[in-house]
Amino acid sequence: MKNIVNSKLIVFLFLTLTLISCEDDLNVEPNDVQNVDDFLKDPNNAIQLVNGVYSKQLDYNMYSFSWIGITSIISDDADKGSTPSDSGVDKGKMDNLTFTSSSISFSDVWEGRYQLIGRANTALFYLEQFDIDETQKNRFIGEVKFLRALSYFDLVRCFGGVPLVTTKIDINDSDAINTIVYTRKTKQETYAQIEEDLLDAIERLPLKSVYATNDLGRASKGAAQALLAKAYLYQEKWQQAYDVSGLVMSSGQYALLPNYADVWREVGENSSESIYEVQATLTKGLIDYTNVQGPRGTPDLGWGFNTPSLTLVNSYEAGDLRKAATVMFVPSVLWDGFIAPLTWTNPRYNYKAYQSTVAESWDGNRGQTAKNLRILKYSDILLIRAEAAFHIGMTSEAVDRISEIRVRAGLSAVTSVTLQSILKERRAEMAMEHDRWFDIVRTGQGPTAMSLDGKSFIVGIHELFPIPQDQIIASDNRLTQNPGY
Repeated sequence: MKNIVNSKLIVFLFLTLTLISCEDDLNVEPNDVQNVDDFLKDPNNAIQLVNGVYSKQLDYNMYSFSWIGITSIISDDADKGSTPSDSGVDKGKMDNLTFTSSSISFSDVWEGRYQLIGRANTALFYLEQFDIDETQKNRFIGEVKFLRALSYFDLVRCFGGVPLVTTKIDINDSDAINTIVYTRKTKQETYAQIEEDLLDAIERLPLKSVYATNDLGRASKGAAQALLAKAYLYQEKWQQAYDVSGLVMSSGQYALLPNYADVWREVGENSSESIYEVQATLTKGLIDYTNVQGPRGTPDLGWGFNTPSLTLVNSYEAGDLRKAATVMFVPSVLWDGFIAPLTWTNPRYNYKAYQSTVAESWDGNRGQTAKNLRILKYSDILLIRAEAAFHIGMTSEAVDRISEIRVRAGLSAVTSVTLQSILKERRAEMAMEHDRWFDIVRTGQGPTAMSLDGKSFIVGIHELFPIPQDQIIASDNRLTQNPGY
C-alpha cells in the first residue's frame, strides 16, 4: 500500500526512512505539492507517522544483539555464552570489560536511538499541522513524546549527557548540525528533557484501559508515569519517584500476574503486569532478539549468547520460583514439553528470551520473533516504590511492596528491609531484563558485584560507556569523549 505526498515530506525522513504500520509497509514518495494539504487532513496518515516511530523499535540496532551485549552480557547476571571461538564481534570484550570506543555495540545503540528520535521529531513537526480531531492529535503527540523520552533514557544511562535533538533538523543546515546534533548537553539537561517530554505525555495520553483491542501496546498514561518514576529513581529524586510510582499503583490499571513465569511468555503479553512492551507479530517481528539468545547446538535454536552466570544462579534464595523461570538449565524438560538436551553447547540459557516453537506463535523464521519485548512492567514499579520509600523513611511501605513481590515468587513476606535487601530483591525480580548493569552502576555496586563475577570494574571509567568513535570522527571532534576512553 502506498501514499503519495510532496517531496518536502521526504526531507523529514532524511531520504531513507520508510514508515511502517502494524500490517503494511508505507513508502513515502515525492509528488505534486498540491497533495500536501490532503495528506495533512487524513488521520490515517497521522497514524502512519506515529507507527513509523514505533516500528523503529523492532530494528536490529535497537533491542537486539548490541543492546543485549551492553546491558546483560556485560553484567554479573550473564556470560557471553555461545562458543569460546565465537566472540560475537565485540561481545567477548563486553563480558570481560575490555571494550573500547570503537566497539560496534555502542555505535548500534547510539545510531538506533537517534534514528528513532529523528523519526519522532519529524512526526511531531507534522502532527502539529494535521487537520484532525484534537483529542486524537493530542494522543499521537503524547505517544511520540513517550517514545522519544524512552530513547533518551537509554542514551543517558549509557553515555551520560548527550546531544538533545528535539526539532526536525534540515540536513543542509550545517550550523544546526554542529551546534545541536554534535554538541553534548549535560546529564542533568538530558534528564530534564526526558522529564519535560514525559510530563507532557502524561497530560495527553489515555489510561491503558481506554485503548481499543487493536491499539493495545500503544503508550499510555501509565507508561509515561512509569518511565518518569524510573527517571526520577536514577536521579535519586526519591520523593518524586515515590509519588509517581504511587500514581501508577493507584490507577487500577495494573497488577502482578499470579505466575511469575508467565510474564515473559506469550500468554503474558499486554497483560495486567505489562505497562509498556515492544509489539511484535509474525508479519513484523523483533529482529534477532530471541535468535541471539536461543540455545545453540543440536537441535539448533539460536546463537547461544547471553547465558545466565553462576553468580546469578547462586544469588537466589532457596525456594525462589523466579530462578526456574529465569534460568533454562540443560538438561531439563521445558515448560512446553520440549527437552533441553545435552547436545546444546551451554549449560544454561535465558529462559525469558525463549520462544516455544510448539506452544507459541512461530513461523520458522528465527531472525524475527513474534515475542514482545517487555520494557516496563508493574513489578518494576513496586520495586521503584520500595527503594524510594526506604530513602524517604517510609519503611513500612517498602516492607509491603517487597513482601508483595516475594509472596508471588513463593517466598515469605518480610517484616523489615535494608537497602541491600531491596536491591537483592530487584536483582532476582529483574534478572536478564537489561537493567542489571545500570542498577549496579547507579547504586555504586559496580566494583563489588563485578569482582564477585571475576571482573574488574574501574571506578571513574566504567560508570559510562564511551561515545562511539565513529560519531566523534563524524562530528570533527565536536563530540567530547567520556573519561578514560
